[in-house]
Amino acid sequence: MKNVLTGFKDFIVRGNVIDLAVGIVIGAAFSEVVNALVKGFVSPLIAMLFGKPDLNGVFNFTINGAHFSIGLILTALLNFLLIAAALYFCVVLPINHLHKLRKRGLVAEPKAPSEDVLLLQQIRDLLAAQNGGQGPTGQGPTGQGGPVAPAPPVGY
Repeated sequence: MKNVLTGFKDFIVRGNVIDLAVGIVIGAAFSEVVNALVKGFVSPLIAMLFGKPDLNGVFNFTINGAHFSIGLILTALLNFLLIAAALYFCVVLPINHLHKLRKRGLVAEPKAPSEDVLLLQQIRDLLAAQNGGQGPTGQGPTGQGGPVAPAPPVGY
């Protein structure tokens, strides 16, 4: 039982688990921002155009006792598009711009890979060596072999 608790503690304090937790918290806060945008701006526009407080009450109809709500689908699509647009303009676009600046040499690359990247590179090299593939030096298990393909870039 002590080993299980120690393993759990090691798992929790790893950087990637903490990063995941931070990402979830930021995601929840980000969804609150999008919800506020919808409630404070988009919903009043919908009410102005359709005379309903949101799209859920728009384009509803019933056939043989079955209730259809096109507005419910439109609400889900609108929420998805707003969140996707906010993520694109606030996260993806700035990161892509930073990558372009780094390629042009206008912004310096990070001095060393992160600890996670180093660990993944070590795991990749060990797996390659165990499977008889290329090791980190380009040499197979017999000392023969060609160059190792470079690791793919990290990012978007």
